[in-house]
Amino acid sequence: MILADVLKYLFLVIGALVVIISYWLVTTALFPAAVDRTREAYGAHPVRITLVGTLCTVPVLLAGLALLSAAPNAGLKVMGGVLASLPVVLGLAGSAGLSERVGRGLVHAEDGRTPWRRSLRGGIVLALTFLLPIIGWFVVLPWVLLSGCGATIAALRDARRRATIGLADAA
Repeated sequence: MILADVLKYLFLVIGALVVIISYWLVTTALFPAAVDRTREAYGAHPVRITLVGTLCTVPVLLAGLALLSAAPNAGLKVMGGVLASLPVVLGLAGSAGLSERVGRGLVHAEDGRTPWRRSLRGGIVLALTFLLPIIGWFVVLPWVLLSGCGATIAALRDARRRATIGLADAA
């Protein structure tokens, strides 16, 4: 293996980690209430959200991959690609709560002025756990994505429940 091959893989891994952290930061910036709900879900029921995420993600992912590989026309292949990538996007969005949770454990004096730094610190630490061979690649990263899907579902359910309770109180 020559140096160019080593640098190719190094920069691919660094780029992937930067993209993952960027998704967490964008989700935190655009949907702070949802990230707070996912952070609370990680604190209250981490096993439950992992199971919900697994039960919801695996069928959608398998259906998307099946359409992507065996569909007879391009339209169905595109739908398969969308279905296969949907759990990844939902997992990244939901796991922003986990990065926020990790970041809240890493307290800094400037957190009051720049709250996004909590998510950045937590995201960097969480993304670095993906680098450990075997455990990081095949246990931690899939768990983060599966539980992120479950946390997203829990946050959506909680938002719907709060809206229902708010409508009931208004009536």
